[in-house]
Amino acid sequence: MRIVGGDNKGRALTAPSGTSTRPTSDRTRQAIFDMLAHAPWYGQDELEQALVLDCYAGTGALGLEALSRGTQKAAFIERDRNALAALRANLDICKARDRSRVLSCSVTHPPKATEPYTLVFLDPPYGKGLVESGLRALARTGWLAEGALIVAETGATEEFTPIVPPSEHFMPTLTPEILCERRFGTAKVTIWRHSSTFP
Repeated sequence: MRIVGGDNKGRALTAPSGTSTRPTSDRTRQAIFDMLAHAPWYGQDELEQALVLDCYAGTGALGLEALSRGTQKAAFIERDRNALAALRANLDICKARDRSRVLSCSVTHPPKATEPYTLVFLDPPYGKGLVESGLRALARTGWLAEGALIVAETGATEEFTPIVPPSEHFMPTLTPEILCERRFGTAKVTIWRHSSTFP
């Protein structure tokens, strides 16, 4: 597993032992960041200005990839002890400690945010509904900026509908426009923008 683009391209990352962490493959990461850099609904300039939140971070590969490609700041949420050790080692490997914040907690029970984030990655264990429950918790505690780009990885055959997390403005029955949905082997990546108000 390596950083696939940017200043740290080619750097090998540490992965924790065992099967509790399933890092996003290099190929899938490459495809995600190619989309972000070139899509008409995003672009390299927006990526470089983003505040990145890597949820269910594991090794931190998604957030570290963003930092390698020009993002100035990233936060990582992870609670598994082995994954946290690998994540912190990878921050050192990429010399990214001064641009990073690590939170040892559950995505579904995060602390109140100190600022909202504009590019949010969610790559939880498949088949447990953790994208939806994580988004609700992050919205409730102020982690999601209005218009934040959400990049979620789920199982390729997993039934999943992007949600607009509940707020004081409406009941959570709306679904946002999907900007992109692609399958990579056993994985599916879905991208949309967060909104706290009616379309």
